[in-house]
Amino acid sequence: MCQISEKTIRTLEFDKILAMLADLTCCEDARNATLQLKINTDPETVRKEIQKTADFYTVSTSYGTPTFFHLKNPSGMMKRAAAGGTLFPGELLKISELLRQIRLLDEWAAQNRIMPDGILPMFERLSPNKYLEQRIESTVVSEEEIDDNASPELASIRRKKKAAQLRVREQLEKLTRSQQKYLQDSIITMRDGRYVVPVKAEYRNEVNGLVHDTSASGSTLFIEPAAVVEANNEIRLLEGQEQDEINRILLELSGECASFSETILDSFQLAVEMNLCFCKANLGAKMNATVPKIREDGCLCLNKARHPLIDAKKVVPVDIRLGKDFTTLVVTGPNTGGKTVTLKTTGLLTLMAMSGLLIPAGDNSEISVFNHVLVDIGDEQSIEQSLSTFSAHMTNIVSILKQADAFSLVLLDELGSGTDPVEGAALAISILETLRKRGCRIAATTHYAELKIYALETERVENACCEFDITTLQPTYKLLIGVPGRSNAFAISSRLGVDESVINHAKELIASDSKRFEDVIDRLEEARQRLEQEKEELSRKNQELERYKEDIKKLKNSLNFSKDKEMEIAQEQAKKLIRDVQYQAAQMLEELETLKKQKDKEDFSQKVSISRSQIKGKLQKLDDIANPVKANSEEKYILPRKLQIGDHVQLIDVGSKGVVISEADRKGRYQIQAGSMRLWTKETNLMLLNEKVKQQVGKTTRTVKSQSARKVQTEVDLRGLTVEEALLELDQFIDNAVMTNINVISIIHGKGTGALRTAVQNHLKRHRNIKTFRLGVYGEGESGVTIAELK
Repeated sequence: MCQISEKTIRTLEFDKILAMLADLTCCEDARNATLQLKINTDPETVRKEIQKTADFYTVSTSYGTPTFFHLKNPSGMMKRAAAGGTLFPGELLKISELLRQIRLLDEWAAQNRIMPDGILPMFERLSPNKYLEQRIESTVVSEEEIDDNASPELASIRRKKKAAQLRVREQLEKLTRSQQKYLQDSIITMRDGRYVVPVKAEYRNEVNGLVHDTSASGSTLFIEPAAVVEANNEIRLLEGQEQDEINRILLELSGECASFSETILDSFQLAVEMNLCFCKANLGAKMNATVPKIREDGCLCLNKARHPLIDAKKVVPVDIRLGKDFTTLVVTGPNTGGKTVTLKTTGLLTLMAMSGLLIPAGDNSEISVFNHVLVDIGDEQSIEQSLSTFSAHMTNIVSILKQADAFSLVLLDELGSGTDPVEGAALAISILETLRKRGCRIAATTHYAELKIYALETERVENACCEFDITTLQPTYKLLIGVPGRSNAFAISSRLGVDESVINHAKELIASDSKRFEDVIDRLEEARQRLEQEKEELSRKNQELERYKEDIKKLKNSLNFSKDKEMEIAQEQAKKLIRDVQYQAAQMLEELETLKKQKDKEDFSQKVSISRSQIKGKLQKLDDIANPVKANSEEKYILPRKLQIGDHVQLIDVGSKGVVISEADRKGRYQIQAGSMRLWTKETNLMLLNEKVKQQVGKTTRTVKSQSARKVQTEVDLRGLTVEEALLELDQFIDNAVMTNINVISIIHGKGTGALRTAVQNHLKRHRNIKTFRLGVYGEGESGVTIAELK
């Protein structure tokens, strides 16, 4: 049961929020439902309503809001139809429009099936009735007209009626032409549903017929000529038949509506509910609102809260906390500084959340559900009741004290004002103590210094103030929790031009305790401002540090990827080298085994064992150097000279390049600009680029060979290639050998059928860089290898 009073709703202006919401609705029922929106005091219900609004907000943001028509509540029409009554054409059109609304909502949901689980069942409960919708649309043209094709009988009657009307008009047109001098005007008109002609009064006896009407002046008579009386009678008869058929059609259609009345009424209520939910979502979007966390322990935490009724371009967001570290907040400060707005924002946003509305506040805001929200805000002076401002406030306080309990939020504006300051301050402290002992959550504004001291000395009572800029004499409207407000009276008076002697005399009149207290507040304010500046500077540095950390993370990931890629390539190259050498060694071992069978067994066996041992040792050595990373890690680099600013260097540990931007510090570290990062590193981690680099392994110094020198080879393996591929590979190999000043090369072509060997040797005969060539001898590969000497 909601226990929020109408007075609280009006004081906190929640009724204006409901009016804003009502203006977004599509029909009277949705508007009434909005204005009667329930403020729930059950936390679980509040959570469900907030989540429903959040779900509709998500859907509206993703797919837009479906179109809603101006719907008419069909319950009265359905009751009359169910009782056997006939609905008017206009009422049937309203039902048709409702059915179209239901169908469009169903189609909209079908197009946007990815919806939160909380609202999808609402759309699934809709009952579109396209048959009845089309039946009404094909029957009723307007509120005054039924379609000719509503039934075959109606179509037949109207054809006959039109034919009869045409005959009458033809006869009357002949009459007007033949007896024009007797007529007031050559026109055909109608009286009482019958065709007549206007005849001059003096020629009444010249036109045979029935008089149906007379003009106001009496000079014109509207006569139905005798020649068309029968035709007019036929038209009247057809009109009666037409109306009877229309009544039958409307009755039949009303009965069909009655047969679907239950589903139509349920779908109407769903459409109204959906419209209200979408309006809540759209209001939240308009306010740039968020979903608060709902609590039930009396804690409030509003981040960047904004009063929704203040212009969004002018409102100053405030941070409001209450209930966790302290249960009572005493807000002080000058008038028009924002104290009352702070109270109203706290209460209004609480009511909005308890009604299932999103609140205009920042992310991670929290609101508790209260059984009572009790307020005394504003000047309640009543002339009619002869109550002063103080009396009016006390009347409200009496009512609050009767209702307040541990589940109440109490908001008190200018507590204790309007009477003697000493008595008012004492009374204010007593009221706060009474409410605090009951467990209420309290926010109160005051000007009394005694309440500032009370807040400083009392556990779980906290001071707060609305900041005031002395230099501009303007409030900033920021709420500062933990800081008592300053009076600023002397400073403001001085800046406004009050003589210093007057101000100094006023200072002398202040009690010493009050003066010391104001001095303490001044020092606290100065300390707060310094802390605020330090906080902003720290925040800026933290943001910069986060950017650096992100840059380092990206660079590290890039380096790790490059390192893994290079390692993979190097290992594949090393493995290929080993496979090639192992293949050649296996060939050599096979040849040795063959020769072994043909020589002295003991002598040659020993030689073969020695050769095999040597070859295996070489293979093991090749396997050890297959991983280039390991080899690099064993090498120690020595700088050829002292580094200077502007030198291009490489960081040995990560492989990235940079530029020296500072001299070495006392620890021997240099600052390096590597991309967008600046970092300090030791001299031993830097390699100078674009210089002749020396490396030292152990105690032996050697100059690093060029890339081309490391790739020099004295033999080429053509096995497995076609003749064309082999000759192309051979030409390239010979060119490299000539460029590197190699005199003798070995060409491995294998024995096989001898075709590749023949092709190679024929090619060598014609090559301009080959001096001589021969087959290999024992130990060189014999007929599987050709040894060539270069010019």
